Amino acid sequence: MSARKLAMIGLDCATPQLLFDRFARDMPRLAELLARSMWGPMGSIDPPITVPAWSCMLSGRSPGELGIYGFRNRVDHSYDRLSIATSEHVRVPRIWDLLGAQGRDSVLLGVPGTYPPPPVRGCVVGDFLSPSTSVDWTYPSALGAEIEGLVGSYMLDVVNFRSEEKTRIAQQVFDMTEQRFRVARHLATTREWDLFAMVDMGPDRLHHGFWADCDPAHPRFDPAGPRTSLFRDYYRALDRHLGALLETFDDDTAVLVVSDHGAQPMVGGFCINEWLRAEGLLTLRTEPAGRLPIAEAAIDWSRTAAWADGGYYARIFLNVAGREPEGSIAPADYDVIREQIARAIEAVPDHEGRPMGTRAMRPEDLYPEVTGVAPDLLVYLGNLRWRSVGTLGLGQGFYTFENDTGPDDANHADTGVFALSGGGIDTGRSDDLSIYDVAPTIQALLGVPAPAGQRGRVLV
Repeated sequence: MSARKLAMIGLDCATPQLLFDRFARDMPRLAELLARSMWGPMGSIDPPITVPAWSCMLSGRSPGELGIYGFRNRVDHSYDRLSIATSEHVRVPRIWDLLGAQGRDSVLLGVPGTYPPPPVRGCVVGDFLSPSTSVDWTYPSALGAEIEGLVGSYMLDVVNFRSEEKTRIAQQVFDMTEQRFRVARHLATTREWDLFAMVDMGPDRLHHGFWADCDPAHPRFDPAGPRTSLFRDYYRALDRHLGALLETFDDDTAVLVVSDHGAQPMVGGFCINEWLRAEGLLTLRTEPAGRLPIAEAAIDWSRTAAWADGGYYARIFLNVAGREPEGSIAPADYDVIREQIARAIEAVPDHEGRPMGTRAMRPEDLYPEVTGVAPDLLVYLGNLRWRSVGTLGLGQGFYTFENDTGPDDANHADTGVFALSGGGIDTGRSDDLSIYDVAPTIQALLGVPAPAGQRGRVLV
């Protein structure tokens, strides 16, 4: 089975419960696509985070193999050196690299992991990590002026989407999606390509900003609130944009609609470093006078066994002698102490004394290879229904219902969406799909040999 071309339409954070169930009747164009597709919920990576999920999806490699465990990663075993994971940190070939080696062209639009824009055979519009359009955010660089001539000021992302400016945020989400699909139609019809790949961040920003307004299962849902129809309005608009883009593809084009992870209500935040302090594992030289990021805390490393980073999941790092500059844990005690911490955090109840359902995982159990500086423990608080709050000095114990980085209604979930049509693929629902199946399946459809060691299976 093969296809002359393949178009990937990525919807960051698109969730099967919404696309396949709740709003299925509001999305007739998606329904038409599903009727001729292999489709279903798709298991994401661990951790199910935008960075690195899209790069894992399009390379067939795990976060451990990429050495990318989130948006920011430790550069080495010092205490203060972090780097933002950009395209320059992805050191394995992705699908467009393999196609380029065959002399074939790709069009990439907003795909996470493409800033700085790599010099591909074809063209690139950089992702949401592009700092602004005043830098080189496209490849070739002249493409930027072409896009701005088409749409005016180009939206790389929703500005400050974690704020209380809900009216502005909602409008920008709608505007960004509309603009992204307009640019997609332009590039799809004015460029030669074998692979067309776009990602719209609109669903992700909508979910983080407004999940409590639209999900009766959210603890802060208000059935009389002013935005209860916002999700439905958005997904109806998204379906129209999707349909208009699909009309630009010919019959020789296989189409993949896919997301990197799903979403779920965020119950609250758990102050992971305050918990480590209470357990006697993290010691400060001076008490914080107010809210203080862990990176700015006066940590007494000689008396500290562990510290953590906040985010959608918690990354716990151990302070190991001979590895960290002022390590306090003897290497011979590492495994025992790590296991004790894992069991202790998993036993912590929620704010009402009920089992929280936290999972603490070791990287070597998740990945076939661990490169870079991985967390010693990856912790899903409440199985990702609670955010990890790394900030100190909130004065609220372990539990908080105010996000330390701004208002946020949703956390990530471990299941995204997948729908593939064309190339003679079998149609119907499948419940056994993995994010690692995407790269080998695209490669098989386009006649690209799989690199040695790539994960996943061919679905066609």
